[in-house]
Amino acid sequence: MAARLLSGHEVAQAVYAELKATLASLPFVPSLRVIRLGEDPASVAYVRLKDKKARELGLRSQVEVYPEDFPEEALLRRIALLNADPEVDGVLVQLPLPPHIRTERVLEALHPLKDVDGFHPLNVGRLWSGGEGLFPCTPLGVVRLLRHYGVDLKGKEVVVVGRSNIVGKPLAGLLLREDATVTLAHSKTQDLPALTRRAEVLVVAVGRPHLVRREWVREGAIVVDVGVNRVEGKLLGDVHPEVAEVASALTPVPGGVGPMTVAMLMANTLKAALLRRHGASL
Repeated sequence: MAARLLSGHEVAQAVYAELKATLASLPFVPSLRVIRLGEDPASVAYVRLKDKKARELGLRSQVEVYPEDFPEEALLRRIALLNADPEVDGVLVQLPLPPHIRTERVLEALHPLKDVDGFHPLNVGRLWSGGEGLFPCTPLGVVRLLRHYGVDLKGKEVVVVGRSNIVGKPLAGLLLREDATVTLAHSKTQDLPALTRRAEVLVVAVGRPHLVRREWVREGAIVVDVGVNRVEGKLLGDVHPEVAEVASALTPVPGGVGPMTVAMLMANTLKAALLRRHGASL
């Protein structure tokens, strides 16, 4: 069996087409403000990509860059000003932050209706309680990708390997909303391969190159590889390529989940603009 490749590029283009159609019908232009501290190469690249895509879609995008030693209190004051600015719809603070800044405090400072990364505790609570809010982009992208390729998650046994606040935990919440039966595995899970072999849909997001091997995967399973690991100049996923011999479908790395993360950030920016203007309160 050769696994079908689930292209994130293809699905992202579908998302952008929908966004462009909606944006063309609006009497205003949503705006995104991105804050970056320091010159970490990965952060610089990610922010440049987000800003470029926002501008291509016709959003008003602006990047604010501050030195790595920018004081925490100054950052919080800047966030407060953006929260109060009626011209700003979405605010994103690029992670990771320098060690002297408490990430939790920064995320809590964002207005929930402008929190396009979906990390504010109120948005987290809305996700798990079934309410409306802004939810993390990568998990949203995984669900949208599976939906695009006709994967019905209702009743499916889904195993998510990785329990981060950015991917694993919020993805589990979104999958439950799709009526999947979800198991959240992690580094302390006993006999992990036995657990992953039960999965009809397996999602791996741990940041360990080629952790999941062929013998970990159920015949015919759908495998979503969220891992992005740079090894000797190459990008490797958390799933070994040999898994394609047993899986029915597999997301490639690169080109799988990655493009979906940026696409769903753009979707969240539009959603933030609509929620705020329609009088939603979080």
